[in-house]
Amino acid sequence: MKLVIGNKNYSSWSLRAWFMLAGFDLPFEEIRIPLSTPDTAAAIRQYSAAGRVPVLLDGEITVWDSLAICEYISETFLSGQGWPSDHVARAKARSCCAEMHSGFFALRGQMPMNCRAHQRQVAMTEELQRDIDRIDAIWSDCLREHSSQGPWLFGTFSIADCMFAPVVMRFASYNPPLSTLARQYVQTVLDHPRIKLWQEQARAETEIIPAEEVGLKDE
Repeated sequence: MKLVIGNKNYSSWSLRAWFMLAGFDLPFEEIRIPLSTPDTAAAIRQYSAAGRVPVLLDGEITVWDSLAICEYISETFLSGQGWPSDHVARAKARSCCAEMHSGFFALRGQMPMNCRAHQRQVAMTEELQRDIDRIDAIWSDCLREHSSQGPWLFGTFSIADCMFAPVVMRFASYNPPLSTLARQYVQTVLDHPRIKLWQEQARAETEIIPAEEVGLKDE
């Protein structure tokens, strides 16, 4: 398999698919395309007409959406283990992922993922606080319900953890107030060896996208 991704420092959508493959120890090749350059769109369209990353290439099969990629990997290579085995937990996990996939616009816009960023500060708007509170509530509810099975949102590592991994990166950069359970979950994700590898490689990148560099102390 080949996975087309953007800059590891900035590309939150790429991280989701990458963590799904890497977290389940599946072999794949990375094709990295720097974002926000004059050549970016044309380079991505070599692999997908949608012109966005990530894109999964598996032989003649192309999958070009982060959640769809996670679903494909789970069904094709993991016998469905990307989701909880219990049908009630599975429905809840899918609901959480869908909410993350299609919402939280204030968080995305005001706290962009930036793995190199540290101790950034941004103005806390009502919309941003609402997004943070909702994510904290989702995490805390899942962790309380499934803590006996493990430290991940649904006990064992799943698609849900991949979908929320970019939020963990954001919280690590901007350090908003979180509940104890949510803070523990942030650390669980950050301690994963594959996430440490992603961060190491992201910090080694030299490209800078000015629009993503928010929260600097001199702003």
